[in-house]
Amino acid sequence: MTRTPLLIDTDPGVDDALAILMAHEHADVTALTVAAGNVGLDHTVRNARTLMQLIGAATPVHPGCPSPLVRAPDEDAAFVHGADGFGDVGFAEPSHPAQAEHAALALIRLTRERPGELTLVALGPLTNLALAIRLDPAFPSRVKRLVVMGGAVTGHGNTGKVPAEFNIGFDPEAAHVVFEAFEMFDLVDWEATVRHAFADEVYEGWIASGDSRAAFFEKIFGTARRFNAEHERTGFIAADALAMAVALDPAMVVRAETRHVAIELDGRLTRGATVVDWHRRLGGRANARIVLEVDQDRFRELIAGALGAH
Repeated sequence: MTRTPLLIDTDPGVDDALAILMAHEHADVTALTVAAGNVGLDHTVRNARTLMQLIGAATPVHPGCPSPLVRAPDEDAAFVHGADGFGDVGFAEPSHPAQAEHAALALIRLTRERPGELTLVALGPLTNLALAIRLDPAFPSRVKRLVVMGGAVTGHGNTGKVPAEFNIGFDPEAAHVVFEAFEMFDLVDWEATVRHAFADEVYEGWIASGDSRAAFFEKIFGTARRFNAEHERTGFIAADALAMAVALDPAMVVRAETRHVAIELDGRLTRGATVVDWHRRLGGRANARIVLEVDQDRFRELIAGALGAH
């Protein structure tokens, strides 16, 4: 498989870590741009730096937005990922540096340097992307392909607001800006990631046969694994990893629907919900290819490779 040149916008986060490991195993990663989301920006940037040090990568880490565009978030995901976002393991301060250039400015610059070449994978709240769009409205036209992990296309969210998925619900205004600005993007929603969970035995096999990356991931996954077990989330749900797999290997998508997707900004009960015009009633242009099913064997292979498993 040809190594795809990637930009990754992320808020590490345990599941982000697995996706980033996949990217460095199977693609050429130009930069990590980092936002607040799963936990605060100081933690997400530090986690990105820790991960780059682990794998010996020179990938630049660009700190970005510390909060949503408009409103303070209702919640973060520390109760899933740990207070530091990496399972509260207590890793030493990494030596890998953070760049001085803001994430939004890095997104603009890198796509100007390589117009039409870079696939952008958005694994967290879309705040950095929205800011880049507001600073440079031509930014989306220079992105070869955008893959977004976010949304809950039939309303089975994973936040305190029932219909909303975390990444979109954390900063709905940013998601609105991005969804309106891009002509087309691939959407890998929360519900797709639940459908593509792996049996616990598969995950345990990766950890048992993997290398130092598998050992690292097992350390940071403990808090999230306990949370999943306590909340009846069965199997190994690899949300960001599924989006990364779709970015790395578009042909692995075996079923998708192209529809207009918008974000609810004002609803008392539905703020942050992903609104899909399934029956084309609203007259909006189709802007999203909604991924519904992928080749699970190929997905498994990509994760195994990222963990050094066999």
